[in-house]
Amino acid sequence: MSSQIQIVRRPSHERGHADHGWLKSFHTWSFASYHDPSFSSHGCLRVLNEDRVQPTTGFDTHSHQEYEIFSYVVDGELQHKDSMGNTEIIHRGEVQFTSAGTGIQHSEYNVHKSLWVHFIQIWVKPNQARLKPSYTTKKWSDNDKINRLCLLVDDINNSNKDAIPIHASLSMYASILQKSQTVEHTFQRSKGYIHVVMRSGYKVTNGAKIRLADGTVLEEGDGAFIYSDKSQNKLSIENVGLIDAEFLLFDLD
Repeated sequence: MSSQIQIVRRPSHERGHADHGWLKSFHTWSFASYHDPSFSSHGCLRVLNEDRVQPTTGFDTHSHQEYEIFSYVVDGELQHKDSMGNTEIIHRGEVQFTSAGTGIQHSEYNVHKSLWVHFIQIWVKPNQARLKPSYTTKKWSDNDKINRLCLLVDDINNSNKDAIPIHASLSMYASILQKSQTVEHTFQRSKGYIHVVMRSGYKVTNGAKIRLADGTVLEEGDGAFIYSDKSQNKLSIENVGLIDAEFLLFDLD
């Protein structure tokens, strides 16, 4: 590992946590009733919530402005409705992306009668204000992510047709890393964040484990802040557990 990279672990049990019965959520940064001035943002990243929503319940219609908001569906079905006229049910492997811009209203609901929906909700502060609201979804299979970093969201200025464009200096990757396998990422920006998805359940036991190049071990629900003094620094990520490890990796300013 390059000596220019610094890694700071964010243990799962130190995140904000809310259990409303119908909603079980973990907050990486300050959100709703959870407030910690040490964890208000990381570069342009403002929110990373790992949510589980009970069948036939969800988030009623509410408003957003000036954020790019997207959801990475892990399991189950998530219904999206918005004031732009979009109605869609999102499944595993899909990313649902909304640029709130000058203002939108939307709802997110689990319409399934028996299965919980599990998804990662992410908010990013765009580098432009007063954007025209927009909405898009895109799907990737598990095979697209196995033992590789699959680019899902990328800076609109990079003109990457395979990724969802975002108005921010940010790239988001997903990976499903199999036992004893390693992937490597070369950072293009000054910051990063990695989050290990809680695939094994709301209360994880014997879950996935990954090890970063400096020896830091992350388990399900853990994350790590990554700081780079210079660009072009490489970070290796190895699965040191007994099961597949699914994680999200952000490269950002």
